[in-house]
Amino acid sequence: MSVLSGKKILLGITAGIAAYKTASLVRLFIKLDAEVKVVMTPASKDFITPLTLSTLSKNPVHSTFYDKEDENELWNNHVDLGLWADYMVIAPATANTMSKMANGTCDNLLLATYLSSKCPVYLAPAMDLDMYIHPSTKKSLDKLKSFGNTIIPATSGELASGLVGEGRMAEPEDIVAFIENDILSKLPLKGKKLLLTAGPTYEAIDPVRFIGNHSSGKMGFAIAKAAANLGAEVYLISGPSNQKINHSFVKRIDVVSAEDMYVAAHSYFNDVDIAILSAAVADYKPNNVASQKIKKKDSSLQIELAPTKDILASLGKIKKDQFLVGFALETNNELENAKGKLKRKKLDAIVLNSLQDKGAGFATDTNKITIIDKDLREKSFELKSKVEVAKDIINEIVKKINA
Repeated sequence: MSVLSGKKILLGITAGIAAYKTASLVRLFIKLDAEVKVVMTPASKDFITPLTLSTLSKNPVHSTFYDKEDENELWNNHVDLGLWADYMVIAPATANTMSKMANGTCDNLLLATYLSSKCPVYLAPAMDLDMYIHPSTKKSLDKLKSFGNTIIPATSGELASGLVGEGRMAEPEDIVAFIENDILSKLPLKGKKLLLTAGPTYEAIDPVRFIGNHSSGKMGFAIAKAAANLGAEVYLISGPSNQKINHSFVKRIDVVSAEDMYVAAHSYFNDVDIAILSAAVADYKPNNVASQKIKKKDSSLQIELAPTKDILASLGKIKKDQFLVGFALETNNELENAKGKLKRKKLDAIVLNSLQDKGAGFATDTNKITIIDKDLREKSFELKSKVEVAKDIINEIVKKINA
């Protein structure tokens, strides 16, 4: 999965011959599962049609503030467009447009949108050799860099004028690769390895029955994705769960029992920087597992249970520099019990959720948490979707490890 998957990309197109390449650029973004909207300068429509780009992007293409020929046409709000985007890419970026951007000139929708944007902006310059090396262009590029914009270097090759030299817009594939690599290089968990346990464990009674719980794995899988989106290499050890994850930074290891999870967690723990144990591991397992299905009888059935291995405590005993995070699902004396678990198991932080909170706990799409660190400082969060809760957890961990 690309770091651009699920991202909102606003593509700005200016009036250069390289505009014809933007059809391929839009298709590449779409193939990476990004959402694309296009804003064109009026003159750029001489080089590629809005119909082509709207068809490929599956979104309307904007080039003016409103359609003068349609009395009922709504105003194209440049502020909304600028705030919508996760990333803005201007390709091709002509000398004319870059000069206006550098000096705050705002005479078309694209420039107004650029000035309203709050997201990272990438520029792919395209122009003739003499224009590219002209001092005024260099000044514009330097100024735009100082504003925080990122320049995708032009390449050398045959230009529209017939000259051969620097000024050719980077190819669409290279533009996408440049943006992906740039985003990855700035992710706070790039180079970090993270171990995560998720879901329930099933402890066999016989070949068809087991002891388990209602954990769906939703919270753990959301954390895995949130961590991977920030650049971490994630080892996701999951008990039986119907949850799916498709991310190139996530390696899924499926297990069934607490013993399976114990072995898998210990096999990866020494190589990771962060470990988050969100799985709802069974506390007990049958002492003896029947080799054949136990037949139902009128008399009661007694099953002797033995405690399972405490994965979290065992990792706390052997941890070196790893940042170890546990979860506490409580029904009473929540803070007291969570703080006790934090200290006993030598954790760096614990995530507390209570079954007393409506919308929290197993098999829901929401959760409400309090994060407690090793100094017993508490930070509580409102009820949110588990996707948003996962982001909160990962962001707090990033703050702690970078403190």
